[in-house]
Amino acid sequence: MWDFIQTQILGMKWLNILIGELLSALGLDIDSRIGSGIHFFIYDVIKITILLCLLIFVISYIQSFFPPERSRKIMGRFHGIGANIVGALLGTVTPFCSCSSIPIFMGFTSAGLPLGVTFSFLISSPMVDLGSLVLLMSIFGARIAIVYVVMGLMIAVAGGTLIERLHMEDQVADFIRNANSSVEIETPSLPVKERLIYAKDQVVSTFKKVFPYILIGVGIGAVIHNWIPESWIRAVLGGRNPFGVILATILGIPMYADIFGVIPIAEALLSKGALLGTILSFMMAVTTLSLPSLIMLKKAIKPKLLGTFIAICTVGIIIVGYGFNLFQYLFI
Repeated sequence: MWDFIQTQILGMKWLNILIGELLSALGLDIDSRIGSGIHFFIYDVIKITILLCLLIFVISYIQSFFPPERSRKIMGRFHGIGANIVGALLGTVTPFCSCSSIPIFMGFTSAGLPLGVTFSFLISSPMVDLGSLVLLMSIFGARIAIVYVVMGLMIAVAGGTLIERLHMEDQVADFIRNANSSVEIETPSLPVKERLIYAKDQVVSTFKKVFPYILIGVGIGAVIHNWIPESWIRAVLGGRNPFGVILATILGIPMYADIFGVIPIAEALLSKGALLGTILSFMMAVTTLSLPSLIMLKKAIKPKLLGTFIAICTVGIIIVGYGFNLFQYLFI
C-alpha cells in the first residue's frame, strides 16, 4: 500500500508513463537527449504544479486557524527550550519562502516574544514547512523526508536557543524593539466557507509567485538530467570531493527559490550521482539563506546578529549534509 502511495500518488508514475506515451504518439523519441529532456520537463512541471496547488490549499486552510496574534499567544505560554520547539513547529505551517517569513518574524519580535523563539520560527519556516515534507516524500521517499524535517527542526531549535543565550536583543533594529503595536488584531472565528475561500485565494496568489521558479527549477533539472555528464556531477558533488557539502551550501546562498523550485534540481542531481547530504545541504541553503532574504533581514537586525544567524545556519546545514552523506546507505 505504501509503495502505491509513494510511486503512484506522490510520485505520479502513471503521469510519467502517460506523458511518455503521448510524446511517442506525436513522433518524439523520448529516449533521445532532447526527447528525454522534454519528457522530464513536462512531467515535472505538471506533477509539481498539482502537488503545489493541493499542498497550498491544505496548508492555507490549516494556517487560517493560526493568525499571527494567535501564534504569538501560543508561543507566549512556553518558556525555555520548549518555547523554541513550539516556535520551530509553528514555522512549519507558515509561508513557503524566507522572504515571506521575515515580516512575521519582525511582528513577533516587536510584540515582545523572546528573540531566540522568533529565530527558531524564522529558520524553520522556509526550511521545513509541510510542503517540503510531502514534496520530499514524492521524490526521495518517506525516510529521507522525515529525517530531513527532523534535522531542520533541530537546526531551528538549536539556532534559536544559542541566539537566546548570547543575549543579542540589542542587535535588533531600534524601530522593531521600540514598537508598541501587537502583531495583529485577533482574527475572529471564521466559518468553513470563508476558510475555504481564503485557502483558494492563497493557492492563486502563491501559484502566481512560485510558478516562474518552478519553470526555472525544472528547466535547470532537465539540463542537468540530460546534458551534464554524470562524471562531472560525481567529481564535484559526489564522494570524490570531500568539500562537496561546503561547496553546495555556498552555491545555494546566492539563489532565490523555494522548495518547489529546488526539488527538480535536487532530483536531477541525485540521479547523476551527487551525494544525498550534499543535495540536501544545497536545498537548505537555498531556502533558508537566500541572498534576497538576507538583504531583507539586514533591515531588521544589526550586522552582528545577522552574521551570527548566517553562521549558525551554515554550520548546521553543513553538519546535516555530512551526516546524511555518512549514512546515505541507510536511506538509498
